[in-house]
Amino acid sequence: MWIHQRQGWPNVSWNQENLSIKLASVRHQQGRLLGRMGALGFQVSMEAALQTLTADVVTTSDIEGERLNPHDVRSSIARRLGIQTAGMIETTNENVEGIVDVMLDATQNYQMPLTEERLYGWHAALFPTGRSGMRPIMVGAWRPPSAGPMQVVSGPIGREIIHFEVPEATRLKNEMTRFVTWFEEKESIDQVIKAGIAHLIFVTIHPFEDGNGRIARAIADMALARSDQTTSRFYSMSSQIAAERKAYYFYLEQQQRSGLDVTAWLDWFLDCLGRAIQNANVLLDAVFSKAAYWSHANKNSLNKRQKLIISRMLEDFKGFMRTSKYATMAKCSPDTALRDIYDLISCGLLVQNPDGGRNTSYRLATLEELSKTESFSNL
Repeated sequence: MWIHQRQGWPNVSWNQENLSIKLASVRHQQGRLLGRMGALGFQVSMEAALQTLTADVVTTSDIEGERLNPHDVRSSIARRLGIQTAGMIETTNENVEGIVDVMLDATQNYQMPLTEERLYGWHAALFPTGRSGMRPIMVGAWRPPSAGPMQVVSGPIGREIIHFEVPEATRLKNEMTRFVTWFEEKESIDQVIKAGIAHLIFVTIHPFEDGNGRIARAIADMALARSDQTTSRFYSMSSQIAAERKAYYFYLEQQQRSGLDVTAWLDWFLDCLGRAIQNANVLLDAVFSKAAYWSHANKNSLNKRQKLIISRMLEDFKGFMRTSKYATMAKCSPDTALRDIYDLISCGLLVQNPDGGRNTSYRLATLEELSKTESFSNL
């Protein structure tokens, strides 16, 4: 018997006393993180939020097996938030635009009520062509009976793991009416707890033919934004779920086979959220370093190509820069790329690695090296 077949569903319960210490710890971590961000300048805070939202969008899609280009995602979010960033490109990928629309609506407009129509809009944004891959699906509406029995699975095609079976389509109208009503009730449930319960109940109901995981995480992010009382996102629950994917499916499946007491699920959810906030501090350290690097870089007259390359190298660039890579990324000739590189070296922004000849490569200067260069130039 699945959880949604239990008498009393969806009125789940949990042991508040068992969760109180972890909930207090998460709330404390949230407060410290928001306090830390509040002490920073606007530009650094916006860059941190941009990094977090980009990670959120990329990883929530990756969990469902859809790989998005992080640069496309970053550019799409930056454009919507009015952030000018080096290397920003015009995104034309409908899949990117759709999931960005959903995540930003959930977090930037968290105070607006969650309604069935809003959920329909999110679903339509995820599937602008009316297809999931090559398969036509019902878009912007609950899954129809014609879709047949549905199961929640994970793993590659041919080696799927079945975690649970979802309610019949005939139950969806009543199930979702109760869900959105409960989500907007002004009861005394802490919004962090509500985020965990909402995620579980929505995934269990599985109201759409596809995209339920992404929308469930958007709903959880909406509740977390309400708990933080800010549109700025500085930690990514989706990234942490992606990192703990096996545990996520384990606790999800375990809860589906259990009764209406969801304490075990919430216990894991709080732990996962706590780790997401802890890992946000690592991301913020990277943002601080990036801001410091740009502070040095902006003292020089850099062209658009150079700004683009520096931006890419400061993000998720792997390995070292070479002339051929520079030319390809900046869409210029090798000679132009080499001149740009020599200019960046003369500014102290790039450093040539020891290997020469065909193996000549370059790396970003460290903040310590940049400080020394600036001190020397002031003599």
